[in-house]
Amino acid sequence: MPDWLKSYHSLPYPLRMIVASLHGFRLQTVRYPPDTDRSVAEALARESWTSDQWNAWQQERLAQMLWHASRNVPYYRQQWEMRRRNGDHASLDSLANWPVLSKDVLRDFPKAFVADGIKLRSQIIEHTSGTTGKPLTLWMSIDSVRQWFALFEARWRSWYGLSRHDRWGILGGQMVTTFAQNMPPFWVWNAGMSQLYFSSYHLAPQNIAAYIDAIQNHKLIYLLGYASSLYSLAQLALEQKLNIPALEAVISNAEPLYAHQRQVISRAFQCPVYDTYGLSENVCAASECLSGNLHLWPEVGVTEILEDEMDFPALRGETGRVICTGLLNLTMPLVRYEVGDRGFLSTETACACGRSLPILGGIDGRKDDVLLTRDGRRIGRLDPVFKADLPIREAQIIQENLMRVVVRYIPALNCSSTDLDMLVERLHERLGDMEIVLESVEEIHRSSNGKFRAVISNIK
Repeated sequence: MPDWLKSYHSLPYPLRMIVASLHGFRLQTVRYPPDTDRSVAEALARESWTSDQWNAWQQERLAQMLWHASRNVPYYRQQWEMRRRNGDHASLDSLANWPVLSKDVLRDFPKAFVADGIKLRSQIIEHTSGTTGKPLTLWMSIDSVRQWFALFEARWRSWYGLSRHDRWGILGGQMVTTFAQNMPPFWVWNAGMSQLYFSSYHLAPQNIAAYIDAIQNHKLIYLLGYASSLYSLAQLALEQKLNIPALEAVISNAEPLYAHQRQVISRAFQCPVYDTYGLSENVCAASECLSGNLHLWPEVGVTEILEDEMDFPALRGETGRVICTGLLNLTMPLVRYEVGDRGFLSTETACACGRSLPILGGIDGRKDDVLLTRDGRRIGRLDPVFKADLPIREAQIIQENLMRVVVRYIPALNCSSTDLDMLVERLHERLGDMEIVLESVEEIHRSSNGKFRAVISNIK
């Protein structure tokens, strides 16, 4: 644990609030300059553009980014120089002529992706480990961060009638209190952002009433957070028949939101639940409109879906690897970056909401979170087996080999052997002849940033 974090955790709660609030005021200044509302209005106005307008706008910025990357970014410049020396005269204007970039390469050589002449101390630095726990270092220009948060304000908040000035809560991965703490507060108030930051690591049954009281006492308007954490909070609060305050909205981010989770969260907080998609690398983002479609943000980047085994485009409606080329960050351009998720583009070309933004059919989770059956099938989403009628608080599926799958689960109070038999039956229907082993546990481990992995495959 860093020294500054040890110092923070050693403070009494009132001083922790002051530290968090000062940090919040600093972030507000960086993210939301005086012209933010103008940028938000411009983003909302673009949502009525025709597809031809979007294509022309995006292609112009893509061409600029590719030219910049090939000449000013060491990693890409070396690639293209080597290709030219070998007699390769492919046009750099076409994305198809650029190789797919793996996360491992970016992780191992981060500074090779920083443009010439950039003073790193003047940039915003981001450290992320995702669900793998492997660190990734990113540098972003202040301008790109401000563009990102203007879009965040327009399409994560404005669409749902919310504002950055509202009082809100977040269930994220920050260590706002230590694991060892067993009494509330399991949160910290950040006055700089009107934000109550909840710990995702203390959602035990005995603490849920304190979380619900905090939502009520701080007069929160909405919640944002990991789908699994929001679901755990909602499910336990309903089980305990607590007096749950009604919210304006709940926004899910950073994990796939499953239908049974949405249903329980909506019932608990008596409000709509919206799904969103975003990446720490700021190369792709999407948000759910009131008509239920997940719309991509073209200003952020170009999103491709490639086949699982080859670098060919997948057909619309077919699941493949999510590949993104960022358009915001000139400091550290990422071209055809494989983000590690699997998803698909919708076959729909128009949405009832009236927006012309492209429609992302869905994100099925990490590309490694796929089970392989004995007959060679790849099974992605298994959330239907945990429908809301099954009294299980949380479950994680681990494939050990082609013959054996272990399901670690936290049973609800009324979970019976009949329910468990139904779970095994549903898995057999999808996975075929495979040993299904159920393990009842009290807790399922999160990654270092608090994210939950519903499926883990140990087949290499």
